[in-house]
Amino acid sequence: MTDSSLSGRLLVAKNRLLDPNFHRTVVLLLDHGHEGAFGVVLNRPVDVDVDVVLPAWQEAVCVPSTLFQGGPVGLDGAIGVVTAPPGARLPGTVDRLVGPFGLVDLDSDPAELDGLVTGVRVFAGHAGWGPGQLEAEVEEGSWYVLDAESTDAVTPEPELLWRRVLRRQGGDLAIVSTFAEDASLN
Repeated sequence: MTDSSLSGRLLVAKNRLLDPNFHRTVVLLLDHGHEGAFGVVLNRPVDVDVDVVLPAWQEAVCVPSTLFQGGPVGLDGAIGVVTAPPGARLPGTVDRLVGPFGLVDLDSDPAELDGLVTGVRVFAGHAGWGPGQLEAEVEEGSWYVLDAESTDAVTPEPELLWRRVLRRQGGDLAIVSTFAEDASLN
């Protein structure tokens, strides 16, 4: 693996990754560098409406309007991810990270985003890797590293995201998308 940043890319769990925190997950890497990596799991909705913890944001988030488990780290904290068109002028409450993705201050007024962003999602927790840890996992074959589309972060059908991302790659990965959930059956 090269030293280039994977920020803004997707980590798609290979079938052999059996860790229950990441089995069949799609992770959006929001930051990746020499100090480690940080991202959120895009396909783990939780059966808790956003308004239970952040009432002001309930109307601003995309369907399904529930919290998402962003990963096993920091489950007591919330992270707001937005998607925005390239070049969109965003308020100071949004830090654009890479491509169409940014982080929004969840203490701000969601009305400040009206007409400026294409989607908002709230995550409880995140996924994190120390220096060299993610690179080792990619090298050992735990993850596919694939290009992200802005709609991946705010899909209305997160339960289909793992298959859909693999299928759009074509070739062998499209075939992988049809594999049974239990890897021993493949």
